[in-house]
Amino acid sequence: MRVLGIESSCDDTAAAVVEDGPRIVSNVIHAQHDNHAPFGGVVPEIASREHINRIIDIVGRAVGEAGGLKTLDGIAVTRGPGLIGSLLVGMQFAKGLALATGLPWVGINHLEGHLCAALLAEEPVKYPHVALVVSGGHSHLYLVRGFGDYQVLGGTRDDAAGEAFDKVSKLIGLGYPGGQRIDEAAKGGDGNAVKLPRGMPSTKNFDFSFSGLKTAASQYVKSRGGNLPVDERADFCASLQEAIADILTKKAVAAARKYDAAGVVLAGGVAANSRLRELLAERCGRARLWSLIPPRELCTDNGAMIAAAGWMRLGAGERTAWRTSAVSRWRLGDQSAIGVRVKPWRQP
Repeated sequence: MRVLGIESSCDDTAAAVVEDGPRIVSNVIHAQHDNHAPFGGVVPEIASREHINRIIDIVGRAVGEAGGLKTLDGIAVTRGPGLIGSLLVGMQFAKGLALATGLPWVGINHLEGHLCAALLAEEPVKYPHVALVVSGGHSHLYLVRGFGDYQVLGGTRDDAAGEAFDKVSKLIGLGYPGGQRIDEAAKGGDGNAVKLPRGMPSTKNFDFSFSGLKTAASQYVKSRGGNLPVDERADFCASLQEAIADILTKKAVAAARKYDAAGVVLAGGVAANSRLRELLAERCGRARLWSLIPPRELCTDNGAMIAAAGWMRLGAGERTAWRTSAVSRWRLGDQSAIGVRVKPWRQP
């Protein structure tokens, strides 16, 4: 079975084809960083218009590299959560393509897509595991007992980790995308040079808070005259990402121990951060836990993860009703109103 996946939840127009496994056949992504950089963040109106301009080309390339429309057996598309204007572009395009080709289609939760990036790894996924999903809009821990069987363990009480990266990056003049710019600037820096707080440090609960970290970072920059000297940037950036990676990995490992999970899966755009990847692998190793950290290109928004989730759901017999529309908010695990309800699928 071959499935086309379309992703347009924020500012990346992406499409991919996966086949049995699921394995990647093609994976094409258009990032809009240059469009949003002058504004220091994503502008929803610009994002949706750019999706309209790019989606035919991106999907065409992904399908072409896979051998054409006749090789496809189904279509998966991100239904939510995300920017509603951006989501509508992908949803309506997928519906039109499904109607024209007669292919079955399914709407996918964007967060489930991130979890399904692990299915594309060469190493088989172990269940149950704890999933740490970290991005510009999400910082959550889930207990994953099997595909489609998710329990929320904790999440951010205020700002997401990715938002903290973006806001601080803008504050010190590094620009957008903040996570990538701070990761680059942190190279060679001392992660313990600047004392920054860890919000909600107790492992008795698995919630996060990054608003205090943003405030502390802002106060530190103000104490340096409001303009951080270039020679201090490496230490400051290294300290910022150390503070974020420390609390994320600490709670992820604690959750895996508490729920007797096999290990931890890292997912989401912030999963591309080098220090977070390094520290999670290190702490899981010390705790004798299995860890799965997808390649960076599968951490940021991409069509392959949506296609992988679609491959699982379409294979289980699920279909989405034509009347279904995009939603800006959609709690992971709530599959209501997307089509046929199916029992949670577990890998043999």
